[in-house]
Amino acid sequence: MLSGLAALYRPAPAIAPLPKAEVPLKYRLCRWQMMASAFWGYAGFYIVRQNFSLAKPYLIHERHLTNGDVGLIATALALAYGVSKFVMGNLSDRSNPRFFMATGLIVSGTINIFFGRLSSVGAMAFWWFMNGWFQGMGWAPCARTLTHWFSDRERGTKFAIWNTAHNVGGGIAAPIINLSISVFGVWTCAFYAPGAIAILIGLLILVFLRDTPQSVGLPPIEEFKDDYPETGVTDREQELSAKDRLFKFVLNNRVLWILAFANAFVYVVRYGVLNWAPTYLNAVKGSSHALARWQYFAFEYAGIPGTLLAGWLSDRFFRGRRGPVSLIYMAVVFAAVVVYWRNPAGHAWLDATALALIGFLIYGPVMLIGVAAVDCVPKKAAGTAAGFTGFFGYVFGATIAELGIGKVVDRWGWNAGFFIVLGSCALASLLLALTWNAHDRGARGRSPHDAPIRT
Repeated sequence: MLSGLAALYRPAPAIAPLPKAEVPLKYRLCRWQMMASAFWGYAGFYIVRQNFSLAKPYLIHERHLTNGDVGLIATALALAYGVSKFVMGNLSDRSNPRFFMATGLIVSGTINIFFGRLSSVGAMAFWWFMNGWFQGMGWAPCARTLTHWFSDRERGTKFAIWNTAHNVGGGIAAPIINLSISVFGVWTCAFYAPGAIAILIGLLILVFLRDTPQSVGLPPIEEFKDDYPETGVTDREQELSAKDRLFKFVLNNRVLWILAFANAFVYVVRYGVLNWAPTYLNAVKGSSHALARWQYFAFEYAGIPGTLLAGWLSDRFFRGRRGPVSLIYMAVVFAAVVVYWRNPAGHAWLDATALALIGFLIYGPVMLIGVAAVDCVPKKAAGTAAGFTGFFGYVFGATIAELGIGKVVDRWGWNAGFFIVLGSCALASLLLALTWNAHDRGARGRSPHDAPIRT
């Protein structure tokens, strides 16, 4: 029984190729199906992750926790997720994303349903840590899926489309919680309703997601799209050992290290603004709980067009370089954070506008750092590379944003918290500037439309 269960998680084997006449239509339909599955699957993870930020004011007022307490609980998830994202990233490169991703989503949903009944800080921190561990089974299988179904020259745009799942999942958590609280009358619906939805999405992933094109009788994406980028391997379809993925292609990659540290500072900005927005707006700006949730919603959904624009710009105008767009975005984020911070109480529309602008911009670098990471390695190491940068983003970046800012605000006030955010924005920009020319397709001496180099 155990061997049969383990077989489900192994990469799906290739099956007999379909007749050539059937390939174009089948590929087109499957690509839509894989994108939709990865998109809604990852959105589901965010519904049962970002709901905690929306529940923070209730935990403070109803359960009498401090800013430091809720920061500690959120940090438990960030630490677990960061480590898990790296560990699971390596595992996912040798796993079938269909079962791998569904498992994480269903378990995270189940933990959320039970989390709403907890009252002690220790128990909350432990179970939110466990939620974070299973959350690590989300990003990496999506990276594996996208790099196998979409080619190098379209990767920025396609990853941008998929990456808006961050915003859809995180943003839709607000109306889900508003509706469930209004219907059932208890604030703990902030955990119950998202948990049930996540379990449902996990079951749908089992139905619709598939592994590689070869597992459904289709040729590799490089052959279908006639796009053969340099990857550092002679056989793109050969599964790599864990040792090679980690030591040969990740830890020995200078650009990946720069991206990882940049990601840490980008995440301080992202979560330093986003995860404290409901608490800050309620405590300092005088927003009601419901209004703060809608302002939070504006942050998340403004990220959708910003992310799509970032991916398109990097593909269309910067020949696959992700650094220039990320740097430009972060420079404007700095100015928007200053406006959000210095805006006096009573101007809710300006707070919402500043949050929307930050949301429009911050998800561009978040997404492009992930794309730049998988650009740097063969597709069979995509999950490991993504997990490596994600490890830095969560273990260092989100920890500073949650626990660090929570403790700093308790002791020195919100101004000190904003100094941390703005300093991180500046450091992220400096590091991203060092990746300005990384992955320049034009510098390789051949256009994506040139005859492929067959190996």
